[in-house]
Amino acid sequence: MASRALSVWQNRQVVGLLVKRDLKVKYQKSILGYAWSMLEPLAMAGVYFFVFGLIFNTNRGVPGGDDAPGGYLLFLISGLLPWLWFSTALNEAPKALISQAKLITTMKVPREIFPIAVVTRGFVDYLFTWPVLLLFVFALSGRTHLMGLLVWLPLALLVQYAFTLGVTFLLASVNVLVRDVERVVRILNRVLFYASAIIIPSGMVLDSDSFPQWFKVLYELNPLLGIFKMHHAVWYPADAPNAFILGTSIGGAIIALAVGYWTFRRLETSVLKEL
Repeated sequence: MASRALSVWQNRQVVGLLVKRDLKVKYQKSILGYAWSMLEPLAMAGVYFFVFGLIFNTNRGVPGGDDAPGGYLLFLISGLLPWLWFSTALNEAPKALISQAKLITTMKVPREIFPIAVVTRGFVDYLFTWPVLLLFVFALSGRTHLMGLLVWLPLALLVQYAFTLGVTFLLASVNVLVRDVERVVRILNRVLFYASAIIIPSGMVLDSDSFPQWFKVLYELNPLLGIFKMHHAVWYPADAPNAFILGTSIGGAIIALAVGYWTFRRLETSVLKEL
């Protein structure tokens, strides 16, 4: 395992080249180019704000109360941007190896590089959206704090990267052998979106009497819940995850990475034969 990790590190430039290539292809022959990285989350935020913020009055559940700096709109955009990173990686994970079949069979590089490139590309795309987030912070008088910037933000990025990479390893290898995975992922993507406190504050579920206790425990066991609560905690200290939710997120990321990578290595020979 150490030798494979060293090999991946020695070929890190290949990851950079794959990420640059995919980003160029993504914006190739596009009039707006990079601007799409900002327009897509803005459009999504506008739709969800109209439905959940205005029609369903979700603003009442914003951590810190109705008067929290930034209000529901900043809460929404600060969750949507990292979600797009995870969602994009989740959608592309099943094709991470299949789409690179020619390179995998001709290049003498660790196969781990290709799933890593998928997750890293999503992360770079996420960084491109930060001007949008900062614009909302400024316009809505949002505030942050040292705990948010020095603890919650780095931890959220690290845990999300590890969790996303583990899921990508798993789906990339299994989908080569069982093509039904792509269809399952489409359903899973939608379920996780509504189960991860991105557009609906977690307090509206955990503090409500409308849900049974077993459902609340199941809700808290979702590793993404703690990840997005950490993203929100950068701007809303009241939304910082408690010890149980934080432990679930960190533990879930470690388990996902371990299981995903073990599956990836275990199926590697079969995957190469199939490709």
